[in-house]
Order: sequence, then C-alpha cells, then structure tokens
Amino acid sequence: MKKNIKILFLGVLMAVTSCSFATKEFNDPDKDKVLLDLITYVLEKGHYSPSDINDAFSISVYDDFINAMDPLKRYFLESDIKEFSKYRTSIDDQIKSKDLSFFNLVYERFIQRNEEGRKRYKEVLEMPFDYSVAEKINVDYDNLLYVNTEKEMKDRWRQQLKFSTLSNYYDLVEEKNNAAKAQKEATENGETYEPSENANLTKIEIEEKSRTQTKASLDEYFEFIDDLERKDYFATFLTTIVEEFDPHTNYFAPPDRDRFDLQMSGKLEGIGARLQKKNDYIKVVDVISGGPAWRGEHLEVGDLIAKVRQEDEKESVSVVGMRVDDAVKLIKGPKGTKVTLTIKGVDGTTRDETITRDVVELEETYAKSTVIEKTDKKFGLINLPAFYFDMENYKERNSASDVKLEIERLKKEGVEGLVLDLRNNGGGSLRTAVDIAGLFIKEGPVVQVSSSSGKEVLEDKDDSILWDGPLVILVNELSASASEILAAAMQDYKRAIIIGSEQSYGKGTVQNLVDLNQWLRKSDMGDMGALKMTTQKFYRVNGGSTQLEGVKSDVVMPDRFSYIDVGERDYDNPLPYDKIDPATYDIWDGSVSFDEVISKSKARMAKSEQLALIDENAHWIKKRRDELDVTLNFDEYYAEIEKRKAETKKFDAIDEYDNKLNYTSLPDEVALMKQDTTLREKRKRWHKSLAKDIYVEEAINVLEDLKGTNIKAKKVANIKN
Repeated sequence: MKKNIKILFLGVLMAVTSCSFATKEFNDPDKDKVLLDLITYVLEKGHYSPSDINDAFSISVYDDFINAMDPLKRYFLESDIKEFSKYRTSIDDQIKSKDLSFFNLVYERFIQRNEEGRKRYKEVLEMPFDYSVAEKINVDYDNLLYVNTEKEMKDRWRQQLKFSTLSNYYDLVEEKNNAAKAQKEATENGETYEPSENANLTKIEIEEKSRTQTKASLDEYFEFIDDLERKDYFATFLTTIVEEFDPHTNYFAPPDRDRFDLQMSGKLEGIGARLQKKNDYIKVVDVISGGPAWRGEHLEVGDLIAKVRQEDEKESVSVVGMRVDDAVKLIKGPKGTKVTLTIKGVDGTTRDETITRDVVELEETYAKSTVIEKTDKKFGLINLPAFYFDMENYKERNSASDVKLEIERLKKEGVEGLVLDLRNNGGGSLRTAVDIAGLFIKEGPVVQVSSSSGKEVLEDKDDSILWDGPLVILVNELSASASEILAAAMQDYKRAIIIGSEQSYGKGTVQNLVDLNQWLRKSDMGDMGALKMTTQKFYRVNGGSTQLEGVKSDVVMPDRFSYIDVGERDYDNPLPYDKIDPATYDIWDGSVSFDEVISKSKARMAKSEQLALIDENAHWIKKRRDELDVTLNFDEYYAEIEKRKAETKKFDAIDEYDNKLNYTSLPDEVALMKQDTTLREKRKRWHKSLAKDIYVEEAINVLEDLKGTNIKAKKVANIKN
C-alpha cells in the first residue's frame, strides 16, 4: 500500500498471463516504445477498472509528470511550461501511437535546467544569508507560480536554500547555547566539561558553517543526479501514467521489482519503514511491525524526513527535494550500522532519531495476547499487527491459527470478554481474515470479492464457534485492507463493537504482480520490469465497499490523526466507493443491546479529560500542518520553535496517563520469559504502553457493559420462560 499492504491477497500472484489476452505482437526495436505499448495494453486488459485514455487522462499525466520532475518549481521557467503545454491534451494520442515527443522534450529540458541549477546553488551559497531581515517563504509548492526570468529563478533558489540553511543555523546556535549551559553547570559543580567543536563558533562562523552544510547536501544530491540515466526518468514517466489508473497500480523497473520481491518475502533490511515523496519531503507512510523503527518507537506514519546522517559522518545530508529512491539509498544500509534522521513530526516539531539498521523481527509481527484484570474480572486482549501466512505452506503458520491458539489460552484463564486490537494493521492475507472471522460466528459469508470476471463470496463454512462471548475490535486510520474486512464483517453481523477513529484506512482493492517479460520471451531487450496492478475490489457482506470510506467505528474516539487526511483519501486517483447487492447472512443473536452499550460509552467519553486533551492535540496538529508561510527571520523562527515547545508540553500528559488496569502474560509465555530476557523486556514495554492507553480502557468498559447487558437479557428471558 502507499501506503501499506504487507502481504498481498493470497501471495504475490502472477495472475495475468499471456494466455489471458488476445495475441499481440511487441516487436518495435525501441525498448521505451515497447514498454509504453506493453504497459498500456496490460492495463487496458487486466486492470479492475481501466481508465479511459483520453484528454482528461492526458492532462493528469502532464501535470503529474512535470510536478514529479520539478516539485519545488526551481528548474523549469514559465517559458518552458508554455512550450510543454502544447502537449497537455495530446499525451493520450502519443501513448496510443507510441510517440515519445512529450517525454523527450521535458527530459531534455530538465537536463539543461538541472545543469543551470548546479551552477546556481553554488553562486547562491557563496554569499552570507541575512537572517535579520523580515522575510517569509510559502511552502505550498503545489500552488507556487513558475518564474519568468533568471533573476527570479536565482531569488527562488536563494529563498529555498535560505530556508534549508536556517534549520542548520538554528541547530548550531542551539548547540552553542546548550554548551554554554552545560559549561556553567559543570563549573558550579566543580566538574570538567569538554565542549564540542561547534560550541566556540562565532555568529559569523555559525552562519558560514550552516551554508557549508547545505552546500554539502546539494553536492551529494547532484552526485545522485549524475548517476541517473535516461531510463530512470522514463521509469518515472511510466509510473506517472500507470498511477492515473489508481494509486496502487505501479510500474517496477527491474531494480525496484527486486526490492519489491524482497519486501514480499519478509527479508526487509534497513530501518523498517516505507517512504514516499510528498512535495519536497520524504514522508513515512508505513512503519513495519517488527522493524527497528517500530521497535524503538522512532517514527510514526506522517513523519517527514528532512536530513540523513551516517554514523561515521559529522554532517547531515538534506533530502528535501531529493527523489525518494535517492533518499532511500542514504537511509538504508547494512544491519548493525546507525543512521540519524532529522524528523519533522506529525505535530510540526523537529527532532533527531538515531536508528540502528536491522532486519524485521518476524516474531514481532505475530499475534500476542495478555490478560487484563479490572477489580475481580479478567478480560483478554489479542494484538494482531498483520494478517500473515507462510507463502510456501499456509498450514505451517498463519495469523488465523495463532489467533485461535491465543483465544484458547485466554479461555483457560477465565476471561469474560475479548479485545482484538487491529490498530496499525495494514492488512495481508484475505484468507486468514476469513478464517479469523469464523472463530466468532457460526457460519456464513465474510467478504465479497469483485473482479472483471464476476463476484465471489468468501465464506466461513465451519459451524463451530471458538469465542461466543463479548467482543470489541480496536481500529484506527491505519487499519487497512484485511483488517477492514474482518472489522466490517463483525460489524455487519452485530458480533462486535468497533472502537477507534472515525473511519479506518479505506483500502478496498487487491493488487497482483505481473511480470512484463512473459510477452517477450524471445526478446533481446533485457528485463522489462513488472507491473503491480489492481485486479479486484472488496465488498462487505452488507454490499458496501470498504474503499475510501473504510469501516466507520461504532464508538468514535479522537486521536492525533483525527483532523488530517490519512489513508486512501489522501491519494490521487483512488477508485471510488460503491455498493453491490448484499450477501445472505444472519445477524448474531447474542441478546445484546448494542445501542445501549454505545450510548453509555459516548456518555463516558464526553466526560473524559484525557480524550478532550487528545482532541485538542489533534486540532493543534491540524493547525500546525496548515501553516504554509514560514519566516526566514531567525529571531522570529527561534521564537516560533520555543512557542511550539511550550505548547506541546501540555500534551505530555497524554503519554503519562494511567488507565489503572493490570496486565499479565499468559502462563506459556511466562515460562518462555524465564529463559528469554529479550522477550521479557518486550512484553514489559508492551504492557507499559497498554497501561497508558485510554482506548484499551474504554474497550474494557464496553466489554463490561456488553457482559452486563447480556446477563440482564438472559434474566428477562428466564422470567418469560
């Protein structure tokens, strides 16, 4: 996904084979033209909802490709755009005729403007920046106008580089100020303090060094540019075309396809995060469960990466404006090495995170459970980070069999209610989602899957029920795909109450990987790469799609993402929400009044000071993210940062909350922890996190209400009998 599917539907399928389509020859000697023809052919024949390649399609490709080449609008002039614009409505015709005129013009002009930019940044950075003047920069690059003259272009570079350098300048000033404080404290305590080399810099030297750091970053950026070939830019053009069909349809050039295969096999090495270009920044779109960034709680979805520093280097490299592939080369590295990232957080604050690169710990992607005690009652919580399975042997180990085992263990402990935590679960195997649903219902349909060949209803055919007690499912904006299928089914059956964000992620589509080489078996053109293509769409048993709208929580609780776009709706060109006919299913007969329980929950939340603070924090984050005018005056910049630091202190109470619940590992795990100190530390950290979690607290309250309502209903039934 952009976001997030960790294991695609029933594995990575080579679903679209050459025999699926009518015979077509791809024998043009020009590899680029063959690629263009082949990709559009496969999309038109195999995509779930192929776009019409018309003038509107052409305009979108035009806008997106130029933006991809020059997102900060510091290369192309207005005159270039006027020249490009003659192709604005004819790219569709060029695609059909394998005409590369538009791409060739933009590519060649970019190479020219790039060389001019290479000279320009050196000239700009030769002169000191004056941070005392009143000046602002607008970072809404999407709505920035193109400049007309070289003078205007040089001033744009000056502003943007001043903005980048201001961050370096602030860091050096802070280092000097902190050193002075540390020196004073050491002197008062009769201790010796050794300041860093930057601590004794003068104001003039700080300004000069901050520019040197920016120049070093740009030197490295242009070195990356030097390594790029025409085929790399053409791959960007192809990606722009295919993403007009939908955001999860992507072209993988051969190296990218290899990386994708490694990700799908679980052999992830690096920091454990998926990244995407967002305007000038590199945005974190997924933190992979079990990875080093996840284990150390270094990153969260929505964070922006501004700089990267290797452990053996003193200076950071700015990745602002850098291609995502080039930024990834800096961020990834061998296991055991360290990288320091300068992060602009979701809340607008800036921090440094040092991460030790590693491989994903598969054990941390597996289901785990805990017993929650409240007064004299016991409840169970199962955390499921992903819907995993063994691609070679489904029965070997999968999330459904693991969840079943955890439920059996929790039942032995006498729990009275169950919480299934699907927060941040990006999805995975659809089959395991269906099997897990079957643990809670007698039998019946779980999800409807639509494809170009028709509709299939996936059902639970086992009439046994492993858990028939009260059930709550926790979701948030990052619960996606298979998570949404399971939550939606339990909601439609009225089997569980869904607690969490207003809606889940909203990804209701399935992608398959198509090897493009299968049409060119006798070709000498080399590897053509692959196409990840949307081929199916999910629908709930009630007929509604999870696409865009996700699953609406029965009990909505605010979180820090409440007022910002997260999920499928944050993409360009998502497939629409729609409905089909509902499947035939019987609502769960548990003698429970959901409406009464939900009403009680809402009444509790209305009185909660903790939730009010979380909601206030969410509004604060939204306000910060909407601020697009940034001062380039250092005193104002410094004052703004200090103001934000002061404002965020009140939100520290969110992480200091105590829900006063007790958490205990299951006996089997306690026995393991006697020999495994690492596991013991992981569970200790998990329980500490749960103890601060108001969402878990409310889930337990709801389970109590469900239990009480069910007992009351049974007593009424007995009286009637």
